Amino acid sequence: MKILITAAGSYGDIAPYTGLGAHLGAAGHDVTLAAHDTFEHLVRGSGLRFRSLPADPGTSGPAATRKDLIRAASAFVRRLGAGVADAAAEGADLLVLSTTTAPLGWQLAEAMDVPTLGAYLQPAHPTRAFAPVVSGARSLGGWGNRAAGRLSLRVVDRVYADAIQDLRARLGLPAAAPAAVRARQEAGRRPVLHGFSPAVVPRPADWRDGLDVVGNWWPHLVPGARLPTTVEEFLDDGPPPVFIGFGSMAAGEGERLSELAVAALRGAGLRGVLQTGRAGLDATGDGILTVGELPHALLFPRVAAVVHHAGAGTTAAGLRAGVPAVPVPVAADQPFWAARLTALGAAPAPVPFKKLTAERLADALTRAVRDGTHTAAAQAVARVLAAEDGAGQVLKAAERIGCP
Repeated sequence: MKILITAAGSYGDIAPYTGLGAHLGAAGHDVTLAAHDTFEHLVRGSGLRFRSLPADPGTSGPAATRKDLIRAASAFVRRLGAGVADAAAEGADLLVLSTTTAPLGWQLAEAMDVPTLGAYLQPAHPTRAFAPVVSGARSLGGWGNRAAGRLSLRVVDRVYADAIQDLRARLGLPAAAPAAVRARQEAGRRPVLHGFSPAVVPRPADWRDGLDVVGNWWPHLVPGARLPTTVEEFLDDGPPPVFIGFGSMAAGEGERLSELAVAALRGAGLRGVLQTGRAGLDATGDGILTVGELPHALLFPRVAAVVHHAGAGTTAAGLRAGVPAVPVPVAADQPFWAARLTALGAAPAPVPFKKLTAERLADALTRAVRDGTHTAAAQAVARVLAAEDGAGQVLKAAERIGCP
């Protein structure tokens, strides 16, 4: 098949699809991954064809109010819609859609008369089991959770309304409201596979057929890849350090966070590897190493704990390595994943980013590293993840619905 995967967002929103795409390609399919230009090297390095998507959300500044946030998100997906249409211009037999690109991809599938397969990194459908993942970690009770989930979809439809209107006009499709398009997708029971482990988030019992939790698909790792020599030497030069990184979060706060991280490590008596990330972490000194982007699959098994923003990808990578976490959620779905880590026993209570201090981080690090129960819990989840084959499940579904 000629398969087009579309994914938009930050590194953690794109990288897992490189591994998924490589798995589909290894099965003989012609796979293209459409993503932002920032990730072209990542995509091509995975052996996949690349198509450019505009509007990298990481380049926009923070929104001051909820209204500003919705307006900025609407402008982002409006530009994204045009890019998704361009990416699909060369045709495809199957569209594999991420959470962010799915509402746009449905319009393309209708115009191209091809099937779609949802490949989501977050649970997006309403359920009694938990509140919408972007609303925080607090449950509203069964009825409240499901009602909030429906409300969140109405907000999503509002964000995508202009983009869908533009896209349908460009594709020669009759006008349709986003809610109506979504309802058709649900009525058709279009398959959506979720790329996280049921050991981390069990499949909600009230989800319809076709919504499945299959396990992670991991970022592509080049065979024989190794950590840089400087990193290997640092790791070998003492006890396992702590990893500290905030991914695409906290832009411009590098100096403050670097000082805070070093003070926390000193207070806990631990060595540390700081990942620069978008925040710009940078520190030097005895027992401290600053690094750029490195494969979590190679680094995390070598550390004592991971301090991170609790994005879906980093959360899963830490669990895969069997190491405890100190989650420092910033926004969006991060409080949800942070709460899951704590519920699993693989982390002490989350430290919200706005309440992060050197003292609180040092205390959380001490508990995460010294209390063996967190390590044992993380290792138990790691054993489950090692037996799962999320990418293989996507391949089976893709061939079932896309092959004649």
